[in-house]
Amino acid sequence: MQKQESKGVPIQSNAEVQALFGQSDAFLKIIEDGFDVRVVLKSDSVAVIGEDITEVNRVTTVLESLLHRIRKGERIQTADVNYVIRASSAGERDILAEPGAESIPVFSKRGVIRPKTAGQKRYVEAIKHNDLVFGIGPAGTGKTYLAMAMAVSALKSGQVSRIILTRPAVEAGERLGFLPGDIADKVHPYLRPLYDALYDMMPADTLDKYIERNVIEVAPIAFMRGRTLNNSFVVLDEAQNATIEQMKMFLTRLGFDSKAVVTGDITQTDLPNHKVSGLADAQEVLSDIKGIQFVYFSKVDVVRHELVQRIVEAYEQASPHNTRRNGMNPSDADSEEG
Repeated sequence: MQKQESKGVPIQSNAEVQALFGQSDAFLKIIEDGFDVRVVLKSDSVAVIGEDITEVNRVTTVLESLLHRIRKGERIQTADVNYVIRASSAGERDILAEPGAESIPVFSKRGVIRPKTAGQKRYVEAIKHNDLVFGIGPAGTGKTYLAMAMAVSALKSGQVSRIILTRPAVEAGERLGFLPGDIADKVHPYLRPLYDALYDMMPADTLDKYIERNVIEVAPIAFMRGRTLNNSFVVLDEAQNATIEQMKMFLTRLGFDSKAVVTGDITQTDLPNHKVSGLADAQEVLSDIKGIQFVYFSKVDVVRHELVQRIVEAYEQASPHNTRRNGMNPSDADSEEG
């Protein structure tokens, strides 16, 4: 019989144990199912026991990270447990060793929104300290949601006087005439996700009032042309679907006392094959410009349903001949085909 390895994690109270293990030991089951270890409660600690010291150390790190969050007053959820497990495998030591990141105050009943992952924490810090930030990565990593939370927080604190949210309506092929209604009705389906996030961050009557007064504006990127956006927090979402010309136009709208955040996933562009993504192009053109920061998310940062993280992994491992799965730009594919 192989020697059993054991490490202990100090516990301060029964309440900590209940928060750590979850209702009906749901969190404990997730941890034990993910590793070949046993977690045993002792009088003043939780012991991690297993034959592989690497596994024992990883589970110890997971438990310590969750306890940091609990002691900071956070309410642990299943997504938090799954993230910390993934992060321990990916070596995200900064988030595992520290308490949760600083909260973002918004208008909703929850009061604050907190970054949940190391990538999200870096993203929020980048937005605080730079006037232009690019958040690039797969679906479900919180790129758009956190950018909008920072915008709402800046409006609430008086740092800006308005919020402008925009995205390309590329699914409509820039030919909106076949859709019923006026221009607002035609583009509304493509802007709906932005409205949904806003309603999650402030009461409906407050949001409706701000929209009516143009304090908050949600519009397709074409509406940005010819404007100068002063004292504003501007978010360009789904930027992988902006052309190079649209991206340049958008970035040159930024005025005094303003911030801009550009979010997207360069592996998911819906542009025609002959069009190069403005987001992919901006990575090359702007990478060395002072005051601009690029923050990259990975599958480890996925905070949606656990299946989303698995889906991202599956597409990463899919056929190398599919240029979109590989994250290649259409121009790259064209050049390889001669």
